[in-house]
Amino acid sequence: MGRKIQLTSADGHVLQGYLAEPTGKPRGGIVVIQEIFGVTRHIRDVTEQYAAAGYLTVAPALFDRVESDVDVPYSDSQKGFGYVTALDKAKVMLDIQAAADHVKRAGKVGVVGYCWGGQLAFLAAAGLSIDAAVAYYGGGIHQQLAHIPRVPVMLHFGEKDTHIPLSAVDAIRTAYPRGIYHLYPAEHGFNCTDRASFDAQSAKLAFDRSVEFFHQNVG
Repeated sequence: MGRKIQLTSADGHVLQGYLAEPTGKPRGGIVVIQEIFGVTRHIRDVTEQYAAAGYLTVAPALFDRVESDVDVPYSDSQKGFGYVTALDKAKVMLDIQAAADHVKRAGKVGVVGYCWGGQLAFLAAAGLSIDAAVAYYGGGIHQQLAHIPRVPVMLHFGEKDTHIPLSAVDAIRTAYPRGIYHLYPAEHGFNCTDRASFDAQSAKLAFDRSVEFFHQNVG
């Protein structure tokens, strides 16, 4: 089981993180970047999942700059967006870097983000000191294409995602053709067991692909 830890960002901000450790020597480090709902049970489960795959894994509580211990119900996206709009994205990136710095003792570091976290993973690949990134159904990436990743990135999208049209995926692919793109016959949030859109087959395939990607680029 994972445990709560404290992380300190470059500007002195102290935030919580959920840390899960692998059995035996880690292959590297992974930062799990939350959705707009906080470090939910799902995000903690994903953190455990990557630890079980051999990585020292941490999920930083990015909403701590607004409020501690945020866990928004998946039915209340409006509340989740409220936290996002209250944040300074540049400071959020400092918090992600603090998480990456915490796990880099394990070796190279990858980040994996979901929904809002998928966009942040893409931006981390462009501007932070990490080695690889995976973005699951990253909303708004197509609006961030002034920031092109400097490290390898894998992107997962749902073909039935009403929040991210395939035209947005095409725009990302055009701007960043070096990315690795996978489409699934699924809706937005297909990896989350706590959402009605959960698709077990797509989630397993995407995870297997992500782990292999991290094996190649992190360790």
